[in-house]
Amino acid sequence: MDYLDRSLKGVVIDPGHGGVDSGASGNGLLEKNLTLMISKYMYDRFKELGVPVMLTRDKDEDLPPSKRTSVALSKFGNSKDVILLSNHINAGGGEGAEVIYSLRNKDTLAASILNNLVAKNQIGRKFYQRRLPSNSSKDYYFIMRDTPNTESLIIEYGFIDNKRDADRIQNNYKEYVEAVIKAVMEYKGLKYVPPKEEQKSDVYIVKLGDTLWTIAKNNGITVQKLKEINNLSSNLLKVGQTLKLKDDELSDEYYIVKSGDNLWNIAKKYNTTVQDIKTINNLKTDVLKVGQKLIIPPEETIYIVKVGDTLYSIANKYNITVQKLKEINNLNSNLINVGQKLLIK
Repeated sequence: MDYLDRSLKGVVIDPGHGGVDSGASGNGLLEKNLTLMISKYMYDRFKELGVPVMLTRDKDEDLPPSKRTSVALSKFGNSKDVILLSNHINAGGGEGAEVIYSLRNKDTLAASILNNLVAKNQIGRKFYQRRLPSNSSKDYYFIMRDTPNTESLIIEYGFIDNKRDADRIQNNYKEYVEAVIKAVMEYKGLKYVPPKEEQKSDVYIVKLGDTLWTIAKNNGITVQKLKEINNLSSNLLKVGQTLKLKDDELSDEYYIVKSGDNLWNIAKKYNTTVQDIKTINNLKTDVLKVGQKLIIPPEETIYIVKVGDTLYSIANKYNITVQKLKEINNLNSNLINVGQKLLIK
């Protein structure tokens, strides 16, 4: 698919700071490292979408102002059809994201980026412009001032010295990048396509700051439907909790409760336990209703150790951790024997 639209020559991604300039720090993190991580993912995603894109730096290197701006203008030129996204992490004890846009541009894209970040459960502080004190007709930031025709923005994804923000950025940076990319694509009238793993997923893992309302809103369903699908009796969520996003009437994983059913006979029928059924369905009691849909836990899998096997290779094959494999099988060491049976849940 060719996205080389004449209204968008290309996107320049600028990972803030680098080399001896580490930027802000806090909670054991350095801004230069976070901005590079964010920018590399952003670069890969724009390429996937067919958008011409470049990075001002792709490693931890010194990039003084004059060199940074010359690199930024080197590929697509100094044009109004170039979008420059300078990625940064804030500091100073606040919380949430900010977007700064240049004096020469309207606030449309900045507002959209901030709104999209909020939709991804980041706190939205403000979008704004900042003027140079010595000359109010010029931008305060050199990355905007010295790229005078591009549509340039500075995105502050959160505060590195705020523990909540620092955790959110590390855990959710890909979602935040998707928020920015989506805003850019829609701003330029181009089709945004979410990453493949996001398209295929029918479940959602609860993250810090999530609520049923935000999860439902971001996935196009109602809070009530989300609660019904997951048999939730309250709005309380736990970080790491798995929520189903799709109610598949025909799935073999579901059991429809019939008259006379109870958890014990259902568990016996499917070779599982009452507790496993209650856990996977978020059931607080043993009471069932006729017509209620229950997820049936997957059957246990037995693996027989072969020559050359290690706990790592077996765990990797079944997409679990070595520690989890050891816990399931009550192993005290990493030693295994050929012919040994391992339980894989």
